[in-house]
Amino acid sequence: MSRLLVSPAFRSLFIARNYGSNVIAVSNIGNRDIVGYGINGTPSYEDREDFPLPAVRFRPNTPDILELRKKEKGDWKALSIAEKKALYRASFCQTFAEMNAPTGEWKAIIGGCLILGSLSVWIFLFFKLFVYNPELPETFSEERKRKQFRRMLDLRINPITGLSSKWDHEKDDWKK
Repeated sequence: MSRLLVSPAFRSLFIARNYGSNVIAVSNIGNRDIVGYGINGTPSYEDREDFPLPAVRFRPNTPDILELRKKEKGDWKALSIAEKKALYRASFCQTFAEMNAPTGEWKAIIGGCLILGSLSVWIFLFFKLFVYNPELPETFSEERKRKQFRRMLDLRINPITGLSSKWDHEKDDWKK
């Protein structure tokens, strides 16, 4: 019964990967070289600082890149700076400096928080001016409070530990 409740996608997270799932993933990488084991042995590309060597190259093989790969097998001094950069960009999307570069995302977060804060202030002011009644109900007046207190004593509400226990009903005064 519990198997029926768990979806197949959720179940696949806990089942060990078999060879068949890797074969399906290999067909999705296209014309790119598999150059390593990768994260969890899956042929995928992801820029990560903690795992800097992805399983596949970033770009698919083109005739220009294949020509540069033949050239890189020889003397690296024969390669120009532009060719070295082209080889790097064929294998990786970003450098470590680009991965660590600030994105400016904090500005959007601060802006969103300020907008939500100002919106909440406006909603508070709206309710304060148009919704809430500035006058207290008439039951808050001193005369009504005295009458309510007297009624509580007459009805002997909470006679064991409350107000009625401290009131002397015969003398009509507080107990001493």
